[in-house]
Amino acid sequence: MTPKIIPNVSVDCVVFGFDATTKSLNVLLIQRQLKDEDTNELLVNDFVLTGYHVYENEKLDETATRVLKELTGLDNLYKKQFKSFGSPTRLMNEKDIIWAKNKKFNLRTITVAYYFLLQTYEVNLKDNKYNAQWFPIHNLPELGFDHLEIINQAYEDLKTKAMYKPIVFEMLPDKFTINELQDIFESVLDVKIDNRNFRRKMIAKKYLVALDEKQIGVTKKPSKLYMFSKDVYEKMYKNNSFINI
Repeated sequence: MTPKIIPNVSVDCVVFGFDATTKSLNVLLIQRQLKDEDTNELLVNDFVLTGYHVYENEKLDETATRVLKELTGLDNLYKKQFKSFGSPTRLMNEKDIIWAKNKKFNLRTITVAYYFLLQTYEVNLKDNKYNAQWFPIHNLPELGFDHLEIINQAYEDLKTKAMYKPIVFEMLPDKFTINELQDIFESVLDVKIDNRNFRRKMIAKKYLVALDEKQIGVTKKPSKLYMFSKDVYEKMYKNNSFINI
């Protein structure tokens, strides 16, 4: 039996991904298209966040996990519920009204927003049935609904959390260089960081464990690799500022 939805309660997911090649923070979006059945005219053609209604038998966290897995095939990722959006006008743009009526969506839908953190390469976009695409956070396409507002508020929350929680490591491989760590901080915080100062501060952190390994497969001089120790962080730094730039 198909689960029954709660018609005016949904979950929207902001999927942040770090691209180590371009050194950019990206957002995963899906294409929203609707054609007129008679004329084949394209009535709606933009991008939106992935999301769906909450099932009657689901917790909100379960809905977010389900929606994310349907899009990416991934679960067990870092996720954060950060805000609810319930403005009476959030679905009242002309294109949104057309879309909602076609899909029989309730125009007074309240959505609970989450964000997820991962590395862009973890998502296989080939043959993705939602036509999912990565977009740089500062170069987003035309968006439907109030999804630009949701993304912007998710990004502000991410920047704030990155200053005192070790969440950037969710977007790095298990083993990384100090330069790669700096790259992701610069991308998330949208700032330029002094290399020497950053390196000095990071190497002094007890929760960064220096490995007896270096990069492989690089043309330049290989850099030393490090790992993040969650156990050390929770024991020694739980109540302290994570990074001070």
